[in-house]
Amino acid sequence: MDFNQQIVETFRAHGGEVNEPVAFGKNLVLVHVPKKDGTIRIAPVASIQDDAGRYVVASAGGSPKNPAWVYGLRRAEQVDIEVPGDPVQTVRAKVEELTGAERDAVWERFKEFSSGFVAYEKTAEGRAFPIFRLVG
Repeated sequence: MDFNQQIVETFRAHGGEVNEPVAFGKNLVLVHVPKKDGTIRIAPVASIQDDAGRYVVASAGGSPKNPAWVYGLRRAEQVDIEVPGDPVQTVRAKVEELTGAERDAVWERFKEFSSGFVAYEKTAEGRAFPIFRLVG
């Protein structure tokens, strides 16, 4: 089983809590990303939530390239997301890509959330990680 599929199955089996193979706790969502060919890809993505929505960052583990799902989110006005709960719930969410100072402020929140995001800056070769707000 591949890494992402393992996370998806753990998420669904444990009410959205994932501590293996990576300790996300309940700070994860499964984003149903539409692909160009009309199929859906499920991407497990770390998230931060506040009153304005849930934020997801396209860090790709610090890769200098965006993950493929970024382009699907940029094309979509809305997507389904699976969120933690007992049971896990699927909600329809409006997609908004953040820019400028708002994007930078949320990026700082991700770095406070996990030092792993700080380390990603060193390997991303200057790539600014896209951040999306999912409102649903």
